[in-house]
Amino acid sequence: MDMRNEANHLARHDSARAAAAQAASAEFLTFRLGGEEYGIDILRVQEIRSYEEPTRIANAPAFIKGVVNLRGVIVPVVDLRIKLGCDKVEYNGFTVVIVLNVHGRVVGAVVDSVSDVLELAGDLIKPAPEMNTNVNTSFITGIASVGERMLILMDIEALMSGSDMGLMDNAQALQ
Repeated sequence: MDMRNEANHLARHDSARAAAAQAASAEFLTFRLGGEEYGIDILRVQEIRSYEEPTRIANAPAFIKGVVNLRGVIVPVVDLRIKLGCDKVEYNGFTVVIVLNVHGRVVGAVVDSVSDVLELAGDLIKPAPEMNTNVNTSFITGIASVGERMLILMDIEALMSGSDMGLMDNAQALQ
């Protein structure tokens, strides 16, 4: 009887540990911007589309490329390469738009290419290093090493909700 209770206890403990490990892992869509690889929470991604030239909006910042009509929804398109200061911005056959759902609003993000979807365990993700610069890096949530690859993980909601983006009002950003 004691052995059966002990076996049940061990089984519950192992399943709790497995559940905790699964909760500590997350799936990320990985993409390239210049020579760097980034990852965002897959749950924020609505779809991936080929790049099409958006309709420009007058007086918008350079990183806001304009808007596109996505099945009747007008979607602002942000070029993350320009927003994050990549040296070179080229539009080619690999350029895609990641359609995101950020605070209940649909936003497009232009990237060089999409790599894959990775599940990362919490122990693979290291905190982003502290930097004494004037550059806002608050949207970087961590760094992960996957084989030979260095992956910069970002909170796409924090990036898209920034006041310089002009895409969200403060009430939406706090939700």
